[in-house]
Parts: sequence; C-alpha cells; structure tokens
Amino acid sequence: MKRFFLLTVSVVLSIMSASGQTNPVSWQVRTEKAAGDTVNVIFEASIQSGWHLYDLGPYKGGPNETVFTFEVSEGASLAGGVEYTSEPIRQNDPVFNMEIGFFENQGGFCQKVVTKDGKGILKANIEWMSCNSSNCVPPDDIDFEVDLSQAGAPASSQLSQAPEDEPSATAEEETSARSKRKGALIALILEAVAWGLAALVTPCVFPMIPMTVSYFIKGSDNKAAGRFRAFMYGLFIVLLYTVPIALIIFITWIAGGASVTADIFNWLATHWLPNILFFIVFMVFAASFFGAFEIVMPSSIVNKSDKNSDKKGLGGVFFMALTLVLVSFSCTGPIVGTVLIKSTSGEFWEPMVTMLAFSVAFALPFTLFALFPAWLKKLPKSGGWLNSVKVVLGFIEVALGFKFLSTADQTYQWGLLDREVYLAIWIVCFTMLGFYLLGKLRFKYDEPVERISVLRLTLSIITFSFVVYMIPGMWGAPLKAISGYLPPMQTQDFVLGQQTPGRTVYVNAPSGSSEAFPSKIKYGDSGLELPNGLQGFLDLKEAEEYAEKVGKPLFIDFTGLGCMNCREMEARVLSDPEILEMLREDYVVVSLFGDDKKTEVAPEDWVVNDAGKTLKTLGKINSYYVLKEFGINAQPYYILKGHGKLLAEPRSYNLDVAAFRSFLRDGIKTYESGE
Repeated sequence: MKRFFLLTVSVVLSIMSASGQTNPVSWQVRTEKAAGDTVNVIFEASIQSGWHLYDLGPYKGGPNETVFTFEVSEGASLAGGVEYTSEPIRQNDPVFNMEIGFFENQGGFCQKVVTKDGKGILKANIEWMSCNSSNCVPPDDIDFEVDLSQAGAPASSQLSQAPEDEPSATAEEETSARSKRKGALIALILEAVAWGLAALVTPCVFPMIPMTVSYFIKGSDNKAAGRFRAFMYGLFIVLLYTVPIALIIFITWIAGGASVTADIFNWLATHWLPNILFFIVFMVFAASFFGAFEIVMPSSIVNKSDKNSDKKGLGGVFFMALTLVLVSFSCTGPIVGTVLIKSTSGEFWEPMVTMLAFSVAFALPFTLFALFPAWLKKLPKSGGWLNSVKVVLGFIEVALGFKFLSTADQTYQWGLLDREVYLAIWIVCFTMLGFYLLGKLRFKYDEPVERISVLRLTLSIITFSFVVYMIPGMWGAPLKAISGYLPPMQTQDFVLGQQTPGRTVYVNAPSGSSEAFPSKIKYGDSGLELPNGLQGFLDLKEAEEYAEKVGKPLFIDFTGLGCMNCREMEARVLSDPEILEMLREDYVVVSLFGDDKKTEVAPEDWVVNDAGKTLKTLGKINSYYVLKEFGINAQPYYILKGHGKLLAEPRSYNLDVAAFRSFLRDGIKTYESGE
C-alpha cells in the first residue's frame, strides 16, 4: 500500500508541469540574391539540445512533418519547392515502422522566388512539431512576411513576424491566470499549516515533544550546542517530509514528459481505481483512530532508526528525526495524504510548497521548546484528551474519505452517492461527533467524561450548528459554504419547490433569435448536464455552429464530474441571478467535461493527439482540446469566444462574483463591437 501511495503521488505531481512547456524550436529568416531576379529565402531553425525537428516528409501515418505555405505578391512566383540547406538525419523509426528524417541543433530550408524587377513580397507560414526521446510538444506554426527587394539586408529590416504579439499576449494571460491562483495557493498553505499544528496534538506526537527536547538539552555539553542540535532536529523533520516529494516531482517530470503525464493525471484524478483505494485507505485510518487496531511502521525499521539515533553528531540527530517521522506515521499518515491530495489539483510547485508549510508547522514547536525550555512546563499533561483528539480526527477522516468515493461515482455515473445520500452521511457523521464531544459516545481507549469542559462545549456547539446548516440541503438548499465537497445539484432527487421531482429541469432557452434551440443535442443522452439548470450544449463544434446562427458569443465551461472547485464555482458564483441571466440570455453555453469516462464518441469524431494516440472518449477529447489551445489542464476554466477569437481573458477558479459579472459583460461588449 505504501509503495502504491508513493507511486500515485509521484504520478500526480509530475503532471503539474504539463502546462509549462515552451516550444524548443525558434525560427529566423534571411534572404540572398541569386542569379537574375531570383532571391533565395532561407529559413533557419534553432533547436534546443535533446530535441529534434522533423523534415519535409511527407509521412502518411507517421509524425507531423514540417510544412511550408507561401503567398507571393503579384508578378512574383515560386521557383520550385522547398529545398534543404543542410541534409537531415535519416533513421528507421520502429514506432512508425518507416524511415524518418529530422534535424538536431540546427535545420535549414530554402525557397527560391523569382521577383518582378527585383521587387516583391513573400508571405510564409511554417507549421512544425518537435520531439525529444520521451515526448513531443503540440504542433505549432508561425507567419513571416519578407520584403524581397531587401535581399541581403539584415533580417530585422526585412522580416515581419506576424504572431509575435500573440505569444506575448498568451504569456500575459497565463501570468494573470497564475496570479489569480495565488489566492488558492495561500489557502492551501494555511490549511497545510493548520494540519501540521493539528498533528502535534495527536497521541503519536505530543508525548514526544518534551522527551526529544529534554534529550537535546541534557545531551549536550552546553546549552548553545543543545539548541543548535534541536534546531537541526527541526530542520531534518522538514527535509524528511519535503525532500522526498521534491525528488519524486523532479524525477517523474524528467521521465514522464508533458504529453504522457496529462493522460496520467486525468486517470489518477478521475479513475475509479485510485479514488476507491484512497477511500479505503481513509476508512482504514479512521477505524484505527477509533481504536479498532493500531497502524504502525514495521518495528524493525523503527528500531534500526532509533538505534542509529544514539550516534553522536548530526547523524544521530537525523536518525532521531527519522524515528519521530516513523513513529508518528499512524497519526500523520492520513493528514499528510490529505494535504498532498488537496494540493495536487494545482500547479507544479504547489505540492512541495504545501508540504513545506505542513512540515514547518509540525517541526517548529520542537525547535522553539528547545530554545525556550521553560515553555515545557506550560504544556498540558498527556492523558485521555489525546485519544479524544485522535477520535475527532477519525470522524473528519470518514467525512473526507467519502469525497473520493463521490468522485468515482460522479465520473462513472454509478448513482451511488447522489447529493442527498452524501449529505445524509455527513449529517450522521457530524451528529455522532457532536455527541462524542458531549461524552455521550465512548470508544475503546476513552476515559469517562464526568464534566464537560468549555472547549468541548464550544466544539460541540460548532459541530451541531454545522449539522443544522446541512439539514436544509436534503431538500435542495445550495449550502454554498461546502458546495465544493458535495455532488452537483443535478444529482438531487428532490428539490423543494421544483415542479417535477428528480433531475434538474432545463429552463429558459436562449432568446433573441428566431433560431429554435434543438430539441436534441449531441451527447444529450449521456447523463451529463449543465450546471444550475442552464440550457446548452455538450459538444464544442455543435455549440459553435449554433452560436454563429443565433449571433451570440460562446461561453465555454471546462468542468469535471469529480471537480470540487467546479461545484463550488457553480454554487457560489454561477448561481448569482445576474450571472445566470447573462448566461441564459446573452450567451450560448457549452460544458466540456474533462473527466467523463463513459461517453464514447463516434469514429468520425475521434481525435489523434500529439503522441499519436487516438482519443475515443468525450472526456479525453475535451481535456486535449483545452490543454492544446490554452495550455491549461486544471478545472474549472471559463472561456468566452466569438468571431473566431477570445473575447476576454479566460478565468479559472475565483470566487469573486463581481469580477465574474465584469468578465461576462466585457465579453458581450467585445462581441458586439466586432473587435
């Protein structure tokens, strides 16, 4: 199980780098005067080390060859086809079973153009794909405009690179999107710190604070040396939690590559197997917290580490820290898992940053108590309250564990955990937690609660208040505070005040056009539904065609069945009355589910990705589209399109309702202006 968990984490973390790949090929153009009115236009490719660029091919059933497309001004003409200025390397490729030519480091191409009286303009488009030994970047293209009358002049005076502004704009969009995710990262860091502090008061950890600090104080010749060793002890704890995660990320990033890890991440986040395994792991740990059994690391490993801790110097300090990490595994294991799983839905660095925050919060008290040993006297004595903490964490683990089962259930549409069933489990779970805090429930290692402390009373009031808050959700209340953890409202079998019991009923067909909304949409029988009763499409091409007919901009909702942030956005932002009105009246809405495993598309709609793999399910096709077009592999992601271009900078997870209103208004204004 441990080996599987580490492998799972490594695969998840490696995918975070998928959206950061830049193209390893750059182009330059120069011209040379040839005989008569002929000009040689030379295209030179600079290729990063380790990558290669395919030659002109063509390769039917093989890789994407480099393709040149030309337009010349009136009077000028092309003389022959594109030629090589340097010969490509040719090798037999066992994958495609054909001989393939490619360039490494540098590649050169030449097109001869006959000018009119030495004058003319050549417009060129180059489309290419580059690969290394493990993966390929998506095909890219670039436009050039060359003044043929300036043959032999420096490239800067003759070259106009049309898309130069577009990449920079894209870079600005990605930078802005990352800045918006900083708020979510800060929230993750604060949550990791909270879990790190919570781990300190578990029975596996709390008794070791005075023991280990006293060891460092007494085991040194002087206090300064003892404090230094205690500081290193805390540092080693941080490193033991953070460095393995960082190494896993680095190794898998090198080995996996962007094109491979995107599929793996989608599998890990949404496939039933890892989600069911996580659910089982959380239930097993919860049972251990309730006292059913103890989960401990093998005694041989712990004993060996503890024996090495008797060594003098920093080596002994390191093994002392390792012993703490191993001994506390039964309490910190599920907490560490929770921290990592929460952070793996974000960027490349987030798992490392959140684990660093957790470990610093966890290790800091050991250092502080060593620096100020008098504080040890103020610590409460170990006792039954430590087991109470463990039981409380057990109830929380049960509640969090059902999120994994819900993710698998939503992705595969099993119908096991509809919204009211999920809520019923949480209501019962937290009700039992409230009674436990009041001393009405006792577990194996609990001491009798003769009097209720102020802390227990406060926690029980908070818990029962939370239960009361959840109860209206059984009849369809939105419960915005926890909407991210709940199955979507569409799975609610009964909503109070809804005319027809059962699944959400579509409302308000798009207005303002004589074009009737189709009575049947593509994939409409798949069980997928748009959020908040919106009427729209599930296929991008169909939505684009309809939007063009009715003359409205397109709202693309890249979402997921098991996406927690998507549910929260739907409940807290997209449910806003003004936002809903704009989506219903002013936009054509399409939801692209990136984690749908069930819906298979017709063969004519299959897509071949950059690695040559045929995508046959709707979820994989949608994920590939968003990753290829926008460099994004995270949900949710909201895109406004019209007149064949973006109408506003896309938005990701952000609970600012006013900003989302402005986002939609800006899209409408840009569309109507025709800019």
